Amino acid sequence: MSDEITQPNLRLMVITGLSGSGISTASHALEDLGFFCVDNLPPPLLPKLIDLARGSDKFDRLAIGLDARNVEDVEGSLQILNNLRKEDVDIEIVYLEASDDVLLRRFSVSRRPHPLGRYGLPIAEAIQTERLIMHPIRERASRILDSSDLNVHECKRLIQSFATGGQPRDLFVSLMSFGFRYGVPSEADVVWDVRFLPNPHFIDELRPQTGLDKPVQEYVYGQPETEQFLEHFLRLVDVTLPAYENEGKSHLTIAIGCTGGKHRSVALTERITAHLRFGGRDPKIRHRDVAKESS
Repeated sequence: MSDEITQPNLRLMVITGLSGSGISTASHALEDLGFFCVDNLPPPLLPKLIDLARGSDKFDRLAIGLDARNVEDVEGSLQILNNLRKEDVDIEIVYLEASDDVLLRRFSVSRRPHPLGRYGLPIAEAIQTERLIMHPIRERASRILDSSDLNVHECKRLIQSFATGGQPRDLFVSLMSFGFRYGVPSEADVVWDVRFLPNPHFIDELRPQTGLDKPVQEYVYGQPETEQFLEHFLRLVDVTLPAYENEGKSHLTIAIGCTGGKHRSVALTERITAHLRFGGRDPKIRHRDVAKESS
């Protein structure tokens, strides 16, 4: 029965190289793409991980991080990868490195010990020793990436480009309405205050309704101030979202706030969501405070 769920085209990206060159950053970039990532997995356990993945329909893209912490037998590790290739696993080795000066500076800034420091080696000597240890893997790498002149976002963007064949990754956008009365959402990346718009709360027949109801939406959208706001704000959104993507950001939360989070912010969040969907995006939407009683 297990043959029915076997995945013959399982994909494995091996992120390896020198400690401090960006292996963790690369793993996080792949995780954002939906890869199942395992850091610091001893290579002898890799066949077991592959077996578990083949027994599931959820893990067809795997990534592991390998550095001097978990590669004790380099040639043995390479043989394990070769054996997995023979079992129809699509394996790509991405090797990250950086100059000695850059690695020294990174360890100094982070104040993290080098993995080979446990043997009593000074950092400079540990870096040189690791280069020698990892060289056979470097020789067999599918791609080599020097991160010396890259910032975190650039490194992440390049790794995601490798993983997608050069196709850019879409930014995941969340939209949220909220009421300032209940506090600004801590998870928001962008907060916009729309309390300058006329408030439906002061119209008796609209007060019990919410921004999800058509009469409230017609009132809010029908205001000249709203029309001017949307004209400029939607253009701003269209310009900035691609820029966030280019900087390697994977998730953006835009929060629209009014006094109680029931009328104006809800209606405008719905309108902005519709605009993004019309443009081909698939944002998540949440109205945090719409059900709360307002006084």
